[in-house]
Amino acid sequence: MDWVTHPHLPKPKMVATDVDGTLIDADEQVTPRTKAAVAALVADGVPFVLATGRPPRWIDPVVAGLGYAPLCVCGNGAVIYDSATDRILQQISLDVASLAWLAELAERVLPGCGLAAERVGASAHDAATPQFVSSPEYQHAWLNPDDTQVARAEVLAAPAIKMLIRLPRATSAQMHDAIAPRLNGRADVTYSTDNGLIELSAPGVTKASGLAIAAERLGVEHREILAFGDMPNDVPMLRMAGHGVAMGNAHPAAQAAADEVTAANTADGVARILERWWPAESLSTNNH
Repeated sequence: MDWVTHPHLPKPKMVATDVDGTLIDADEQVTPRTKAAVAALVADGVPFVLATGRPPRWIDPVVAGLGYAPLCVCGNGAVIYDSATDRILQQISLDVASLAWLAELAERVLPGCGLAAERVGASAHDAATPQFVSSPEYQHAWLNPDDTQVARAEVLAAPAIKMLIRLPRATSAQMHDAIAPRLNGRADVTYSTDNGLIELSAPGVTKASGLAIAAERLGVEHREILAFGDMPNDVPMLRMAGHGVAMGNAHPAAQAAADEVTAANTADGVARILERWWPAESLSTNNH
C-alpha cells in the first residue's frame, strides 16, 4: 500500500517502530520533534507500538523520552510487554534442549564464540532470576551493566527468549551466513548490529510475528500498519506492514525490504513521515 502517492487512502491505524538507530538519535534520545509527532498520533487514538530487539528492562528510558508508555514487542518478537503496567503479556522461549543444541552448533561453526541468554520474568525488572547471563568467553557488543557471568552450563540451564552469540573478530553478517543454513528449523537467526553479534529466537519468532500478535490485540489489519526500522532484524516487520519505512542510515537489507526510505535517525526520519498525518503544529497549543 502506498500512502505517499495515494493520499486519499486512510491514514495508518497503527504505527510500529524499532528503537535503536530508528526512533532515537545518536545520543539515544527521543528528540522533541519525534516526541511531538508521537504525541499527536497517540492523541488521535492511533496505537503506537515499539518493536525492538531490546528486552523489556531496557524500555524505561524510551518511555521516559516519549512521555508515553506503549505496548512493546521486545526481544525481536519473543515478548509482548505492556510498559504502562510493567507486565509481560506473552513470551515465546527457546527450551533448554534447543539451547544446548544451538550452543554446540555455534561453537562448532564459530569457534571461539561466547554465549549469552536473555530471559524474562513476570515484569521488566523481575529480580527472581538473573535476566541476562553470559559465559566467561562472551564479550559484550555494547555496554551492559546488568550482565551476570556464569558457567557455560548455567547459560543453557533455563529457557531463554534469545540466545546471543558473540565473535568479536567476525562481522554479524559473516556469523549469520555461517550458521543460518545449519539451523534445521530449530531457531530463527537475525542481527541488529554489525559488530560480531547474532541473536537466536524460537522458530518463527521475528519482529513480524510479534507485531502480528500486537496488531491482533489492538484489532488492526497488517495492511493498516506503518512500520519503521533500520537493521536486518527489522526486515520481516517492514515486509509485513502495509507501509514499511527504512531509515536513511539503514542496513541495505532493510532499505531493500522497505516501501520507502526516510531521513536518518539523526535527522528525525521517523517524525518526518509521521508529520504527513500528524503535523507538529497540531500540538502547538500543548507543546510549550
